[in-house]
Amino acid sequence: MADHGDHEAVRRSYDTVAEEYAQRLHDELDARPLERALLSCLVEQAEPGAPVADLGCGPGHVAAHLTGLGVRAVGVDLSAGMVATGRRRYPRVEFREGDLLHLPAEDGEFAAAVALYTIIHLDPHELLPAFVEARRVLRPSGLLLVSFHIGTEIRHFDEWWGHDVDLDFRFLAVPDIAGLLEEAGFAVEARLEREPAPGEAQTRRAYLLARRT
Repeated sequence: MADHGDHEAVRRSYDTVAEEYAQRLHDELDARPLERALLSCLVEQAEPGAPVADLGCGPGHVAAHLTGLGVRAVGVDLSAGMVATGRRRYPRVEFREGDLLHLPAEDGEFAAAVALYTIIHLDPHELLPAFVEARRVLRPSGLLLVSFHIGTEIRHFDEWWGHDVDLDFRFLAVPDIAGLLEEAGFAVEARLEREPAPGEAQTRRAYLLARRT
C-alpha cells in the first residue's frame, strides 16, 4: 500500500479532479516549447536503457512525452485517481502510486527524473527530504529537472473547475530551492525563468536542472 504521509488532503483533491485535469491539460506541452526542450535535454543526457521517472506525474502526459522521446518512463503520483487515469490513457507508461517523501523505487533505479510543479504542494520542511529521496532513486550523475512558481505566497484552493478541493499551492524562491538541492547532494547546472504563456496562471516559472553528485 502506498504511504501518503500527511498528504491526504492533496491526494483526495487530485483524486477528485483527475479526469477533468487529464481532459483539460493532456496537450499542455504543445504550447510549452521551453519545457519540451528541457525534457529533450534531460533524455539526451540520461543513461541509455535506464528508466526515467516523472515524479508527481498526474495523469501521465509528461511521462507519455518522455516515452515518445525514446525512454522507458515511470510515472509516480500520490493520487490513485491520477494513476488510474494515466494507465487508461497511456498504456506504454508504467505508473506507480506513491509519495515524494517515500518513492516506490529502488536505490539508483532511474537514469533521470522530472518533478514539474510537484514540490509546490510540500510544506517547507519537506523540501529537503523530498530532494534527498529523489537523489536516492537516481543513478550516479543522474539529472533531476524541477519546476515551480516563483514567489513567496501561498494560494489556497477550496474549489477547482467546479470541484471541492483542499489544496495549497506554494510559490518558491529560486535561491532557496537551489540551495536545498545542493544540500541534498545535487549540483545545479542550469537555472531558467520565464513569464507565463497565454492561458496559463499569471505566475513566473522557474526550472532548475540538477545533477546527482
